[in-house]
Order: sequence, then structure tokens, then C-alpha cells
Amino acid sequence: MEIKIFKAAWGMEGDWDTKLKRIAEAGYDGVETPMPAKEEEHRFRELLDQYGLELILHIYTGKEDNEKPYPDSAEAHIASLETQLERAASFRPLMINSHSAKDSMPYEEQLNFFSHAVRLERQAGIPLAHETHRGRATCTPWATARLLRDLPELHITADFSHWCNVCESMLHDQEDNLSLAMRHSIHIHARVGYEQGPQVPDFRAPEYEYALLRHEQWWDEICGIHQAAGRPFVTCTPEFGPPGYMHTHPFTRQPVVDLWEICLAMARRFRDRYRKQFS
Repeated sequence: MEIKIFKAAWGMEGDWDTKLKRIAEAGYDGVETPMPAKEEEHRFRELLDQYGLELILHIYTGKEDNEKPYPDSAEAHIASLETQLERAASFRPLMINSHSAKDSMPYEEQLNFFSHAVRLERQAGIPLAHETHRGRATCTPWATARLLRDLPELHITADFSHWCNVCESMLHDQEDNLSLAMRHSIHIHARVGYEQGPQVPDFRAPEYEYALLRHEQWWDEICGIHQAAGRPFVTCTPEFGPPGYMHTHPFTRQPVVDLWEICLAMARRFRDRYRKQFS
């Protein structure tokens, strides 16, 4: 089984020429990013071909980008899903990752939204993964499990770092819900969270080894499920974020580690670990 590692464009500086060249030269298989601005779209497509990079696109339901506030309307989330999914599908990405619906929506509205999402995914013919994320309908293991039981075709991106933060635990009381979630996971965000946040300062620090090993336990199981199912590859993005997500030194706002370097360190660790296990 092939291991495909993607680099998140989140936190990278420069234009697409600079970003994609750096990603390719570092040995990543592809880029994971929100859709480029429409005026940059042609060049973006050219660069993907030039560097032989695969693509995972982000969409954010309820808004047209990741900056505007969430609306309260479930109808707005469905409408934005339709609009963004149509444009994202035109890029023919390997996968589309969605921040979907809202945690505050009544369950029947969530169910209506995700039922619609399953139908749209089938029509598009491109895997659509709903990221486990704070503030979204998938914000907890039990909320996500309820949706997965009612909608067996639903796919998720496993970013369990958010669940550690939301549940203020390493989820040892959520084994059944985690097991179900892992069976529906088609993509991994390899960021290490802990009880007090979605991102440890540095996953290599000995004081956070317990969190790293817990996440790798989950990633082991997801990769094993993919291998047992005969799938040709598993995808992973080491999605550590810039300051805001990343810890900073007080008063200076200087990051405690280099974002590029910490993502690359996780990419190499993930690839080495799973190539040995699943090649």
C-alpha cells in the first residue's frame, strides 16, 4: 500500500510558484489547500502539472472562504456546499476535505445536510471527507458517531487532535466511537493534539510523547483498515498550523518551532513508520 504525504499550504508564504516548487522539492506527493483565487487558477493548475503534485482541496460550508463568519442558517451551509463542491470538483482533485455544518445545528438539520452531502459526493465522483473539527457538526466523537451510524456512506478526515481538545482528554473513554470513526476515515491530518489544545508545541518533546503515541495508535489502525480493505494508498497531511495554532513566546509572538520544519519532520516520521509496516 502506498503512503501519499501532502503538504498543507496553510502558513506558507509567497506565491503559488514559490509554494509549489518548495513542496515538490521537499518530496511531498501533493498539496492540500483551499481553492486558489479565480485569477490564479490557471497558473495553479499549470504548476501542479509542472511539478507532478496531486491535490486535496478544502471547502468551508456556510461561507465562501475561511475568513467570513459562520451564518446560522442550515440552508446556507447546503447552498455553499453545492457551490464550492462544484468548483472544487472541476480541479479533479484526489479528494475534497470539508469543514461541514455547525455544532449548534439541531441534529435533524445536520442529518439533512450530510444526507445531501452524500448525494453530491456520489454525483461528483470524487471522495468528500468531512473533517473532525471544533465548531463543526463533527466536533465530538459521539456527535460524529451518531451521524456515521445514520449515514454509513459518510466519509471523514481523521483530525482527532480537535477531539482531544474538545473532550479535554486523550479519549480513552471513547473507544467505540473512535473505532467507528476510524472505519470511515479516508484521510489523516497528522497533527498531535492534547488535552488543552489541538496542537502540542513540539511533538518531538519528551513531555508530549504520550500524546504522539496515542495519535500514532489511531493512525496505525486507520492504515491497517485501508490495507485490509485492499486500498492502493492512504493519504496524510501533517497539518501543523502557524502562530495562532502554534504556541508563541510571550510578548514577541515568535513561534516556538519552525512551521516548515515541524511539518517536514512529521512527514518523514509518518512515511518511514508506515512504509515499514505496510509496504
